[in-house]
Amino acid sequence: MPRTSLFAAIVVVLALAAAVISVVKDNYWGLIWLPLAGIASNVVWMNLRRAKLAKAAAEQG
Repeated sequence: MPRTSLFAAIVVVLALAAAVISVVKDNYWGLIWLPLAGIASNVVWMNLRRAKLAKAAAEQG
């Protein structure tokens, strides 16, 4: 897993935790963390897809 994907996955987990904690404390401004989690998850998927395609290209020659 590329380092960028690892950092983005950590951001996803922390952003979701922040959103849950803020909603539990009746502070709905914490829902602003959800778009950040969505963007970071897209970064994870795109990096994993790029690594998979690079591996397949390297195997072909």
